[in-house]
Amino acid sequence: MSTTRTRTIVAAVIAAAFAASAIGGTAVAQASQNPGDQNPGNAGHHGADTAVADAFTAVDRNTAWQLTSRLKLDFPTFHTEGIAFTKDHIFLSSVEIIEPTVKFPSPQGGYDRTPGKGIGHLFVMDKAGKLQKDIVLGEGAMYHPGGIDFDGTNVWVPVAEYRPDSSSIVYRVDARTLDVHRQFEVKDHFGGIVMDKQTGHLVGNTWGSRRFAEWNLKGKELTSWQNPDNFIDYQDCQYAASSTMLCAGIANLPQTPAAGGPSATYELGGMALIDINTHNTLHDAPFQRWSAGGHVATRNPFKMTAEGNHLTVRVAPDNGEEGNGTEILTYEAMVTPPH
Repeated sequence: MSTTRTRTIVAAVIAAAFAASAIGGTAVAQASQNPGDQNPGNAGHHGADTAVADAFTAVDRNTAWQLTSRLKLDFPTFHTEGIAFTKDHIFLSSVEIIEPTVKFPSPQGGYDRTPGKGIGHLFVMDKAGKLQKDIVLGEGAMYHPGGIDFDGTNVWVPVAEYRPDSSSIVYRVDARTLDVHRQFEVKDHFGGIVMDKQTGHLVGNTWGSRRFAEWNLKGKELTSWQNPDNFIDYQDCQYAASSTMLCAGIANLPQTPAAGGPSATYELGGMALIDINTHNTLHDAPFQRWSAGGHVATRNPFKMTAEGNHLTVRVAPDNGEEGNGTEILTYEAMVTPPH
């Protein structure tokens, strides 16, 4: 098959996948105060998870990622954080900053900055990117949603204070009914979460992803470990089969003196497959593609799917007020798995 014909078919498939009718409206969720154990997913996602884990091991610096779609969102998106895709919806977490945090000259009360003020959003869209519902999440100083994960039944969302060494609430949102449940509260800022479908446990990463923690569904911490990798700070993760998770994010690195020095940072983007049991990084690769706002594509929201050797990455790196506003960018590539 010719390259032109292949690209035409791929573009047609993507266009069909995102076609749907729009439903308007917003709502504020009233969260249940009764956290409880829940089926951690369904078997239908096992094959897709395995395909991503297998295909990602063939990604390297030379993988030829092609931008194949831009989906412009036409509502205020603020500072985007995490993304998840279900059969009927696109979920996008975001923080609306009302009062920015301010760093203290020296730590006060165990904090390095003021709490600031804001509103945490979980936007629910149809597959055409039209807003269906605005679920407001958070309590008091905990207003910063992070990276999110869909387990086949629920969307998991951590909402933290916008400062390290603080507190977070973990929410469970039914992907079908959009009912919201306050699962549990934990100490520390957790900016991302994944449901391990093999154990039914949740795994979260702290500020800058420097530490991971694993909990049961009642919020009991089962283990905690320091991130052994300094490649990037993980922003958004997903389960990827056999107790592994695929994470993506950025590292802000200083420029040369001629390019502005430390005040003019360079965004290094990347992805990593992590073993939840051993805590080892199994495979990683850079991802240097850029948004209209000038950000590396893996800056925040990120999800990957695989169909055979065909990988699809969907990201939304730009805030609502940047560049062309928030766009969901789709990149595709063909890889050759090692087995």
